[in-house]
Amino acid sequence: MRFLFVALGGAIGAAGRYAVSLLPFKTSFPILTLITNIIGAALIGFISGIVSNNNEVSPNTVLFWKTGVCGGFTTFSAFSLEAFALFEDKAYLSGGIYIFLSVVCCLAGIFCGKKLSLLIR
Repeated sequence: MRFLFVALGGAIGAAGRYAVSLLPFKTSFPILTLITNIIGAALIGFISGIVSNNNEVSPNTVLFWKTGVCGGFTTFSAFSLEAFALFEDKAYLSGGIYIFLSVVCCLAGIFCGKKLSLLIR
């Protein structure tokens, strides 16, 4: 039964990631993947905050949201490939900025998501 919760959440997350990829931004910098990862980090931070402050959340709900939706939505593999491609194209500055922004902004997203979860207790 748990696989069903993960699969359903993963389908929703993957569809959401695809929807973001359709936004009309065309640049050599992978901005849509960066935005997707920041949103995903904020969402998983928010969910973690809710779960840590509420013992009544079912394990299946946690699997649905964290493993399913967030796992299907975030794009770490795409991030890695795009960062590698920037370095391969000798766009070292863009590659370094992309990696730095991805890590720092996603950590900030988790922080903000956890703080936001405290407001809805």
